[in-house]
Amino acid sequence: QVPLVESGGGLVQPGGSLTLSCAASGSIFRISSVQGWYRQAPGKERELVAAITRGGSTNYADSVKGRFAISRDSAKNTVYLQMNSLKPEDTAVYYCHAQVAPTNYWGPGTQVTVSS
Repeated sequence: QVPLVESGGGLVQPGGSLTLSCAASGSIFRISSVQGWYRQAPGKERELVAAITRGGSTNYADSVKGRFAISRDSAKNTVYLQMNSLKPEDTAVYYCHAQVAPTNYWGPGTQVTVSS
């Protein structure tokens, strides 16, 4: 069973919005210390986009501050990434991540393409 599964990616025009969801199996999110979203564009390294700790503290990459918001619904075992004012440079495969030390869990990724 895949521990994390992303959904919500797709094609959107510049300036548009998308909401990504990450559903976790079992108790991963309840026991993990931090959950987050990463992205990887072609030819580039995977980078942190946003993270949320068990206590609810959030952290964002400078490139997405003020445009993206990470949230969590513990009852649904789901983490969300609300993305607004999307730019072509946001185009990437977005991955959900959860850390249960010493293990890092990853989803298979969902493609986000920002293009007119």
